[in-house]
Amino acid sequence: MPAPKSILKVRTKSVHSPIEPQTDGLRILASRLRGRGLPPNRYDVWMANLGPSERLLRQFQSGAVTWAEFSRRYRAELFEGGGVDLRNKTIRNHGQKFTLRLLQELARRQPMTLLCHCPEDEPHCHRHVLRLLLEGKI
Repeated sequence: MPAPKSILKVRTKSVHSPIEPQTDGLRILASRLRGRGLPPNRYDVWMANLGPSERLLRQFQSGAVTWAEFSRRYRAELFEGGGVDLRNKTIRNHGQKFTLRLLQELARRQPMTLLCHCPEDEPHCHRHVLRLLLEGKI
């Protein structure tokens, strides 16, 4: 019988929300922009590569794409191969595949909080899509 899968301990918050050391665990800012004036003690690691592209984000913010379309395209961006894949015939990066696997393993071992600049109660934020992706729910 295979061992049961560990439960991932992933939360989402605004980077501006109060820091809760006991429950936040590793605080990852998953945003292309760090934010002017944002003190580095608001997060542990800034992973700009996990934020949606500026173009996609602007299209969503302007209403040019729906939340469903944004979510679909954001997930596609995370797995999109880049120029490094074009230069390697055998070993491919396939976008953020390895970064996502690392985050999943870290979340099995300790609490993790995905952060961005959206308000805490914003339901249409890429950090929620990223959490669901890490948890294997989408």
